[in-house]
Amino acid sequence: MTHTPAQSPLFTPARLGPLQLPNRLVMAPLTRNRAGADGVPGPMMTAYYAQRADAGLIIAEAATPNAVGQTYPNIPGIHTAAQVAGWRRVTDAVRAAGGRMFLQLQHGGRVGHPDTHGMTPVAPSPVPLPETVHTPRGRQPAVVPREMTTDDIRATVADFATAARNAVDAGFEGVEVHSANGHLLHQFLSRNTNHRTDGYGGPVSGRIRFTVEVVRAVAGAIGPERTGLRVSPGNTVNSIEEGDTGAIYPALVQELSEAGLAYLHLVFADPGRPLYREIRHRWPGTLIANPALGKGPLPADGGRRAGERLLTAGADLIALGRAFIANPDLVTRLRLGAPLNPVRDRYAMYTGGATGYLDYPTLATTPGDTVSPCGVAP
Repeated sequence: MTHTPAQSPLFTPARLGPLQLPNRLVMAPLTRNRAGADGVPGPMMTAYYAQRADAGLIIAEAATPNAVGQTYPNIPGIHTAAQVAGWRRVTDAVRAAGGRMFLQLQHGGRVGHPDTHGMTPVAPSPVPLPETVHTPRGRQPAVVPREMTTDDIRATVADFATAARNAVDAGFEGVEVHSANGHLLHQFLSRNTNHRTDGYGGPVSGRIRFTVEVVRAVAGAIGPERTGLRVSPGNTVNSIEEGDTGAIYPALVQELSEAGLAYLHLVFADPGRPLYREIRHRWPGTLIANPALGKGPLPADGGRRAGERLLTAGADLIALGRAFIANPDLVTRLRLGAPLNPVRDRYAMYTGGATGYLDYPTLATTPGDTVSPCGVAP
C-alpha cells in the first residue's frame, strides 16, 4: 500500500485563542442520537470522538443547556451532574488521543415535543413547526410552542451561561453557541418565527438581541476566548424563513465583532456570495467556514477542494461534517490522498447502536487501498 503525501494549507498549524491546532480541519457538530435517555454520553460516544481525535478541533454535537431545550430523544445534555461526568469521560479520551474539543450548546425552541421532555416547547412566538418531530414514539406533529416571557428569556440566558461553565468543568476547551439551523436562537432571528412586539422582536436590532445576550453571557461566564458562535445565513431547515438575511448577519456580526470571541462558525459558506465576503470583512477574528457541499452525495474528496477554496477566500479553519462521520482517520486520508469511505446515511441518526457509528474502517483496517501518483484516489 503506497500513498503519496498531498500538500495543502488544510494541514498547516493554526492558533485558536490559546490553543495550538495541528491542522485547519474541524470536525463539525453532528447530532447522532447516541446518548442515553437521560442525556448522558456513554461509552459509544467516548469511543466515537476518540477515534476522530486527529482533527485540528472537534466541536462536539449539540448539547442542551436545560431540559425544555431538548430536540429529539437520546440527545446529550450539559445541565446535570451525570451529563457533566459523562462528557468528562469523552474529553479525557479525546485528550489522551491528542485531540481538542469544544461543545456546541443548542436549545431546540419549537423543535421539540412533550413526549420527549415532558414539557411544552418554548419559542419566541407561538408559531408551531409545520413538520413532524422525531419522538420516542416515532414522528409526530409538532405542538404549538409557548411564547417565552421576558423572565423565560432571562432564565434561558442564565442557563446557557451555566451550561458553558459545566462544559469547562467537563473538560472542554470552550463552547459554541448554536444560533443556526432553525433552533431557538435562529427562531429569534427570523421573521416567520419571531412575531414579538417587545425589545426581542420587530426590527433587526430587536431580533438579534437574544443571540447577542446569550453570547455575551457565555463569554462572561467562561471567557470570550473560549466562546464561539455558529450561524447559518439563509438556511431554511426546520422551516425557517429569515426574510431579511442580508440585514440580519452584518448587524449581528458587527454587534459582536469587538467581543473577542474565539471564532465565528459560518455554515454552508460560499466564497462566491457577497454575504460571505461581507461577513469576512466585518469579522476581525477567526472564521470557521463549513463549505456548501449540497444535499447530494458527498464529493469524492470529502470537501477538501471546497475547503481549500474557502481558505483562499479568507477563512481560517474548515469544518467538515459527513466526511468525519464516515472516516475516523479523515485527516490522515486527506493528507495522503487516500480514498474515503462512503457515508451510510441510513445510520446517521435515530437508529442507535454502533452500526454506522463506530464501525467505519480506518486505513489500517482497509486492505488494498491505493493512491495515484498525484495523490488523488483512483
